[in-house]
Parts: sequence; C-alpha cells; structure tokens
Amino acid sequence: MSGSVMIGLHGVTKNFAHTQVIREFSLDIYQGEFVTLLGASGSGKTTILRMIAGFEEVSGGRVTIDGVDMTGLPANLRPVNSVFQNYALFPHLNVYDNVAFGLRIKKFPEKLIKERVRESLNMVGLDAFATRRIRQLSGGQQQRVAIARAIINRPKVLLLDEPLSALDLKLRKEMQLELKRLHRELGITFVYVTHDQEEAMSMSDRIGVLAHGELLQYASPEELYANPASAAVASFVGETNLFDGTVVDIVKGYSVIQTRHFLTKAPVAEGHAVGSAVVLSVRPEAIRLGDSVGAPICRGIIMERIFAGSLIRIWVRVDEALTIQCLIHGTRNDEFPIGEEVDVIWEPNHSLAFPKEIKSLSEDSQLLGSNESAGQ
Repeated sequence: MSGSVMIGLHGVTKNFAHTQVIREFSLDIYQGEFVTLLGASGSGKTTILRMIAGFEEVSGGRVTIDGVDMTGLPANLRPVNSVFQNYALFPHLNVYDNVAFGLRIKKFPEKLIKERVRESLNMVGLDAFATRRIRQLSGGQQQRVAIARAIINRPKVLLLDEPLSALDLKLRKEMQLELKRLHRELGITFVYVTHDQEEAMSMSDRIGVLAHGELLQYASPEELYANPASAAVASFVGETNLFDGTVVDIVKGYSVIQTRHFLTKAPVAEGHAVGSAVVLSVRPEAIRLGDSVGAPICRGIIMERIFAGSLIRIWVRVDEALTIQCLIHGTRNDEFPIGEEVDVIWEPNHSLAFPKEIKSLSEDSQLLGSNESAGQ
C-alpha cells in the first residue's frame, strides 16, 4: 500500500474499570482508503472508532491523524466527522438547517454555508428536500442527511458506525453503492464499522477483522477470503466447512490430514508437523458432488437443498456428527434431490489447514458470529 498514513493506531489499549477491552492494537490507514473494522458485538470495533474520534480516551498507546498526535485532544479539535446508526439528527430543524448546523456553530458566513449545504445535499441526492422536516423523511433519506451533515465540514476522515443497520435490505444495498460513490468523489479516508461481512467485503479497500479487542487479520477482501490467517477468520469472512484433524504425513508439499471421517490433503503451511492438530477449511464453492473428476473424499446423503437460480445450496450429511455445505452452479431444479447418496470431492489446493489454536473452534466461531460453519 502506497501513500501517506492518514490514521495511525500505535499500541492502543483501552480499559473499562478493571477490564482491558482493547489490547495493544496497531493499525495504519492510508489517505483515501475505505477501511472497515469487522467483528461481532463486543469485539471492540466501535471502541476503536470512538478512540479515533476522541469520544473515548486511550488508556495506552497513541492515535495519530495525518501525522499529528491526537492522543488527549478533544473530539471537536480533531479533523474527523462521524455518522452514527441512530443518525442523531435534530427533529425540530428541517433538512437545510440540520446540514448547516456545524458550519453555523463555527460562525461561517451565511453565503458560504448556503453554497456548502447545496453542494452537500446535491452529493447525496437530496437537493430537492432542503425544506423538508426530518420526520417527513424515510430512513434512507435521513441517513443521507446525516452523511451530508458530516461531509459539509470537509473532514480529513469520515467515521461511520454501522450507519446502514437500521435500513431494510434493498435500501441498504442502494446506500452501499452511494457510500462507495461518495468515497470516490470526496477522496477522503473512510473508516467504517460493521458486523456484516458481506457489507464489509463489497465496500472496503481493506478490512480489519477483530475479536476480543485484538486484530486477527488486516488485508484486502480478496486476501482475507483466499488466505485467511486462522480458522476463526475463515469462518467469519464468507462461509466455510471446518474439520478438526491431525497431520499424519507430509508428502511433496502437502500435509496428509486424518479427520474422524476421512483422509485428505492440504498444502503445507507454517506450523504443520506430523502429529500436530489442525483445523481444515474448505469453502462450499470448492466442493463438487457426484461423478466429478477426482477421488471422493467421503460419501453422504443430501439432507437439504435451496434452489437460488444459478446457484444451488446443498447440505450433505456424512453421519450424525458431520454435515457438509456445498455451493454448486446449475439451473436445473431436479439435480441432486434430497435423499440422494453422493460422493463429496474437492481438490487439495482448494483447502487450507490451520494449526489448531488453544481456544476451541466453537468458542472462536461463537465469538465471531460465524454463520453456517460445518465441522465435527
């Protein structure tokens, strides 16, 4: 990543009472990036955002913005603006006055305020709504007003704390596109907080995955998906099947892994040694069923299927302790009916094996809000 660092978090910690909720957290965000902090509730992502904004003091470490140490500086003196989940709009003011509020507090000339308000409302597509009362607006329109109010001050950084979570699915998708467009047009740094992995993947230049107040991995969406740093990250960023196993041999660049239900291979990775415990990750789209080329990994019965046009989601039960999720392409709804017995196949290069962590996989999955992870 090239360019100047706009936000630097240097060994930041945060304590509430006697509990440390952020632990030695370090992260660089470059000028103009769209970075998302992703994690389940309680992972620390909002606390990090509030420390950048100045709403929470750091207990240790430093926060810098554009090379200037912000540690201890109050929120109103930092070159950032924030957009919150609840919008925090003034219901007694119309749209124009809500957007103009920040500039009026700073005693800007009314002529300049008028130009800036018109510019900001035009950016969010609300130039025709200037005289509307807040209660007359839809949820999506209120969100746009909150964004217009945040960008009118032309901050160096825009902080967004789950701003779309109160919207319905269709409107949320539309607002994601709007935010990406705004980010391109404004050219400023966006820091976005969400627990929604799909939202993070579709909008971000880089994503920081958090758990227990620690950074598990910080990378592009493509890198996170293709090369997660741990089973916990793999289970949270996209869907995956997870299997506990043991390395029983290493041959020609592959670890031979024995699980309770099958023997398979995965590319050798750091921490692999004969006898070491691992967690095998296989994405649903990497799995093939039936008479595909390749040796079957195991065999099971189709227990459930969901037809979704060009994609079909299928769950194959190997036994009472193991169900594998598959994602296949196809437009025929009569393929792979429930009750059919099928071979389950995947290529070794399409799997990853992580050294098993001290914490149990179930604890990590629960912590990260993993959805539909299958395993032993």
